[in-house]
Amino acid sequence: MKDLGTLSCFLGIKVASSPSGYLISQSKYPMDVIEHAYLTDIKTVDTPLESNAQYSSSDGGPLTNLTLYRTMVGYLVYLTITHPNIAYAVHIVSQFFSAPTAVHWVAVVRILRYLHSTCFQSLLFPSTSSLVLRTHSDVDWASDLIDRKSTTDFYMGVSHSSPTPMYCDNTSPIQISHNSLFHEFTKHIEIDCHLVRHHLQTGTISLPFVSSSL
Repeated sequence: MKDLGTLSCFLGIKVASSPSGYLISQSKYPMDVIEHAYLTDIKTVDTPLESNAQYSSSDGGPLTNLTLYRTMVGYLVYLTITHPNIAYAVHIVSQFFSAPTAVHWVAVVRILRYLHSTCFQSLLFPSTSSLVLRTHSDVDWASDLIDRKSTTDFYMGVSHSSPTPMYCDNTSPIQISHNSLFHEFTKHIEIDCHLVRHHLQTGTISLPFVSSSL
């Protein structure tokens, strides 16, 4: 074995350390990916997906260069290590890995354009950060056009000493969860009220409000 000193780079991921924490980045990798995609211009966009965008396997005509699509998606999956802001968009385009269409390729190109404007952003792991699990929620009831599933996520092996804050930008579900008298004004009662209210009462989660503008 050989001591190579303080970690500074690993598999294309740059690591900078200081008493304030660790900063990881992949600033060069996104530019290499964009170049590999043979884009004819470098226009940038503010979001990795269009607002309210929904995709299905029947969108658009067949894509001729399947290898390029699959290669780009593979690159993007690796980029989510330091760019969690593209994770949801990459999840969407990954669903069409086996039979992508021209519409799906346009979605991939949009992610690349977004990366072009954010590639120099880094991910900070502060040394003063407490290991408290926090999460955010948004409305996504059976929105998948392919199988009508909702988009969810979960973590295993994380211990809790207090309720997990689940930030929400909608005051209605927060009120419904705290007061069952509001339940007649909502649908999907089994999920929107009973399940969330159960975890709220047992102390698994708390429901703080966060503004959509933040």
